[in-house]
Amino acid sequence: MTHSLRIPDLPIPVRPGTLRPGGVGPGDAGDPAVNDVDVIRVRGDARLAGTVHVVGAKNSALKLMAAVLLAPGRSVITNVPRITDIAIMGEVLRRLGCGIRFDADDPVDPMVAHGGVARSRSVVIDVPEQPGTEADYDLVRRLRASICVLGPLLARLGYVRVAHPGGDAIGSRGLDMHISGLTRMGAEISGEHGFVIASAPHGLHGAEIMLDFPSVGATENLVMAAVLARGASVIDNAAREPEIVDICTMLNQMGARISGAGTSTLHIEGVPGLRPVRHATVGDRIVAGTWAFGAAMTRGDVTVTGVEPGFLEVALDKLISAGGLVETRGDAFRVRMDDRPKAVDVVTLPYPGFATDLLPMAIGLAAVSDGASLITENIFDGRFMFANEMMRLGADIKTDGHHAVVRGRERLSGAPVRATDIRAGAGLIIAGLCAEGVTEVSHVHHVDRGYPDFAADLRALGVEVEPGTAPEEPDLTI
Repeated sequence: MTHSLRIPDLPIPVRPGTLRPGGVGPGDAGDPAVNDVDVIRVRGDARLAGTVHVVGAKNSALKLMAAVLLAPGRSVITNVPRITDIAIMGEVLRRLGCGIRFDADDPVDPMVAHGGVARSRSVVIDVPEQPGTEADYDLVRRLRASICVLGPLLARLGYVRVAHPGGDAIGSRGLDMHISGLTRMGAEISGEHGFVIASAPHGLHGAEIMLDFPSVGATENLVMAAVLARGASVIDNAAREPEIVDICTMLNQMGARISGAGTSTLHIEGVPGLRPVRHATVGDRIVAGTWAFGAAMTRGDVTVTGVEPGFLEVALDKLISAGGLVETRGDAFRVRMDDRPKAVDVVTLPYPGFATDLLPMAIGLAAVSDGASLITENIFDGRFMFANEMMRLGADIKTDGHHAVVRGRERLSGAPVRATDIRAGAGLIIAGLCAEGVTEVSHVHHVDRGYPDFAADLRALGVEVEPGTAPEEPDLTI
């Protein structure tokens, strides 16, 4: 990777809190917050500049919380992002009989030391000897990640009912690989009334499993099931994401025997039982990548701390190809773009390829770049749903199947737009910074599911941003 800048020791600004306490159950302390706002307005012609700290990864913390179901007793997960999805997962576990408490985190987040509102928490989870076996639809439909309780509960208790999950509207994400893998391990699985019902009255056994696609969710569920299965399991074509390495690391700390994490082949030797653990969540590479692309799109200068730059090697290389200056060190990197970015082509692929969650930011960059970009999405068939919202901002986008041709413009045009999922919402807000006038992004509760205090981070980076409440919908009943 090209290195062309030295990162200075930039001060972390103090930022006002915009969050209010939210709840996941009576008596919980310091739990994740829920925003009162559902609209964010940003003024265009803005430039992101400064330092932003990234806390733990949503896509890891949610699965770590499910994994503690494998061991009775008290486990503690630190560096957990203060976001809505974590509150929902906390409630999933509480309804399974776990005690849940969110505490002030150790000062991992520099904002704690500087008087700001911490964006991370420690979650203390007390797992009973006999947790519940049913995950309710009213929560599972709001959080697809809650399907990850399937593997650990089946492995430990031999029976589980999990509502078929919902999640972001970004395309079909079936459970076929989860089900076929668990079936090979001896599970009997059926579906009725919207539930996935799995049983293994004689316990699970080791198996050799070849995944059709390196699915992160299937890999996680199967690993969590295999650690308590009798004998050895092999998962081929496994996902390789840093979040997979994180959960395998935590499971090994709990007494599991897993090797090969970070490669396409995982070897798991089943053990009779696991013990509680204390574990710190890995930094969020998608949040970090969002700020990296934001710096490039706005011709800014942003230093991102709290995440290993190697997790974003492909994405940062794309920014270098676009004309950006990138410097990395330890758990930080800096992106500076002095001129209008040059158009670059992007293809999303499983890790270590370009992350599908950064596709909205890649399209945003292409929309303001010099030249035409070809963006190809290979993971989710509905990722381009938000393209119509980008076009409301004046972006020149033509989609055809899983391809999009984006012809860059010098400036976009501010307009009211709607967030359709977590990453699309963040991408639209960043794109609004490159537009003339004011851009109003509604349905930003999606953004709250993945970004702790996004509006405050924008302000800290020099953006004029106004959170607000959405007007009530008119009553159109006849």
